[in-house]
Amino acid sequence: MASSAASSSSSGSSSPRFTNPPNYVFPHNRLSRVMRNPEKTPIVLVACGSFSPVTYLHLRMFEMAVDYARQNTDFEVVGGYMSPVSDQYKKPGLLSARHRVNMCTLGVNEHSFGWLMVDPWEAFQDYQRTAIVLDHFEYEINTVLGGVQTPSGEHRHVHVMLLAGSDLISTMSEPGVWSEPDLDHILGKYGTFIVERAGSDMDQATEALARWRHNIFFVPQLIQNDVSSTKVRLFLRRGLSIRYLLPASVVSYIEDHGLYKDDGPNQNQASSVSNNSNISSGGGSSPPDNEKEKEREASAGPDKEGAKQSSGTTPAPTQ
Repeated sequence: MASSAASSSSSGSSSPRFTNPPNYVFPHNRLSRVMRNPEKTPIVLVACGSFSPVTYLHLRMFEMAVDYARQNTDFEVVGGYMSPVSDQYKKPGLLSARHRVNMCTLGVNEHSFGWLMVDPWEAFQDYQRTAIVLDHFEYEINTVLGGVQTPSGEHRHVHVMLLAGSDLISTMSEPGVWSEPDLDHILGKYGTFIVERAGSDMDQATEALARWRHNIFFVPQLIQNDVSSTKVRLFLRRGLSIRYLLPASVVSYIEDHGLYKDDGPNQNQASSVSNNSNISSGGGSSPPDNEKEKEREASAGPDKEGAKQSSGTTPAPTQ
C-alpha cells in the first residue's frame, strides 16, 4: 500500500497529500547539507523528463547550469535531481519506468564525485503535474530534511528550481498550452534555469512571460550539442553505433537488455509488465490524450514533442 505525506498544495486551493510509491525513500546521499558560502542562496536543480534514454546532453545541462549559477548569480547549487516521468504518460516508444530509472542511475553514477541523483518518486506512480513534482522536492528537502546549514550551523531553506531546455519556455509562452496557475506556481514560486540552443527565439518567449522574468535564468550553450533521445533511438533502429552519445554504462544496459529494437507504441506496455506492481494506485491520474501535461520533452533537452494541454495541466515529457 502506498504511503502518504502531508504537504501544501501546488496550484490548487486544497491541501493534497503526496502519495509515495511502495518502499519509496527520498534520495539525498549526494545532497550537500553544509553550504560552502553562507552569503549565497542554496538551490536544488530538478530536471523532469522521459529520459528514454538518458544522454550526455541531459547530464551536461546540469554542469552548464552550475557553471552559470556560480559565475552569474548569488546561488549555490547543493544538489541536482533527474525525475523520470511516470509510465502513465503514455507516449509511443516510452520504455518502462524501471528501465528509465535504471539508465538514469547508471548515468549519474558514472562519476564517483557526482552531485546528481535520480528520484523515482514521479516514475513509479500515477501521472503527476510538474507543479506537484516540484512541491514534492520542496517538501522532502525543506520539511523532512530541514534544508541545509551554513558552516556556522545556521539553517537555510533550499530553493527548488526547474532545469529545462529552451523549448519549455517556448511552450510556456504559447496561449492555452499551460494553465495560468501552474505557470505562476512553477515560474513564480520556484523559477527555472533554461539551457539555450541554436535557433531558439528566446526574446519572443520571454516577452510573454515578462512577469516572471526575474525568476528565469538563461544558460548559454557555448558548445552546441543537439544529441537527443529521439535521435539515439533512431540510430538504434538503423543499427548505428550510439557510443559516445550516452554514458558507456547506459549503452551497455541498452545492449544487454535489447532495448529500443522495436521502438513502437507498445514498447512501454511490453516492457512494463514486470513493473506494474511498482506503480501506485493513488496520487494522480493518467492524462487524457488531449492533455499531455508533461513539459518533459521541453524540460530536459532538445528532444521535444510539444503537446497542448488544457486548463489545470501542463505540456509534454523530456526524453
